[in-house]
Amino acid sequence: MQPLTEATSQAPARDANVPVILRFWGTRGSIPSPGPLTARYGGNTTCFEVRVGDRRVIFDAGSGIRQLGLDLLSRGGIYQHIFLTHFHWDHIQGFPFFPPLYRPDIELMIVGPKQNNIDVRSLFAGQMGPIYFPVPFSAVAAKMSFDHLNEGTWDLDGIHLRTLRVRHPSWVIGYRIEVGSRVVCFLPDDEVDGEGYDVAPGWRERLLDFIRGADLLVHDSMYTDEEYPSRLGWGHSTFNQSVRLAEEGEVKRLLFFHHDPERTDAALEGIVNRVRDEALARGSAVSMDAAAEGFDFSLEEN
Repeated sequence: MQPLTEATSQAPARDANVPVILRFWGTRGSIPSPGPLTARYGGNTTCFEVRVGDRRVIFDAGSGIRQLGLDLLSRGGIYQHIFLTHFHWDHIQGFPFFPPLYRPDIELMIVGPKQNNIDVRSLFAGQMGPIYFPVPFSAVAAKMSFDHLNEGTWDLDGIHLRTLRVRHPSWVIGYRIEVGSRVVCFLPDDEVDGEGYDVAPGWRERLLDFIRGADLLVHDSMYTDEEYPSRLGWGHSTFNQSVRLAEEGEVKRLLFFHHDPERTDAALEGIVNRVRDEALARGSAVSMDAAAEGFDFSLEEN
């Protein structure tokens, strides 16, 4: 078994041609929905991995992070950081089941947006309190550190991250991940056309600048146009809202994300095919599909 490797601040900068591989370990929203009707696109909640050479960077800790942790222990690689978009259950519920947590030889840094002056460590430790979870936070053997990133940037061994607050209840951020000229934008929870969110004027223009020219946009697409009116203000977008956003932002590829837990694979595929056909009929240049667990995407240098 290849051992896990701790990252160091002296790690060399990444070569521009290093492989960038993306994998979804969880694509559902709200609550896990495992079973034969969701096996194709996946039933785990949000977890996304970006591999740059031998470095593995994790975004969100939904139920999919359990299987990712097992993969880390079996295949290794340099990893140290878990970046969070926010602290709703479907984005952190897998963390207590992340196997590296219980390895004393592992170092982990958890980075996420502060919530109403509650620090990241307290937010994580809270879900492992005795009311919610039988194993106390004190049982964690890994060396843990925590930091905050609300809106700003973060540089990590040749990987440049930018964040933007998005429209969703609580303080929620999206990530723009840049490796050389390759760009991935990860916005798993975002109500593009919603109202009543505490974001400054000009938010949509900032959002378009944030995603501009991305090779891949992973965007919240939980509802159809027919479903949306009864869910206005719930913090999620429609498939067509995501398509329009990708078109305006001149994105090359769009992956619909945060699939409704009630949506079967067959229903999801039917919606995607219809939305894609309508976009192609009006001349859209955006490639689009639904995000699925367990598949690797390779980004080539432009």
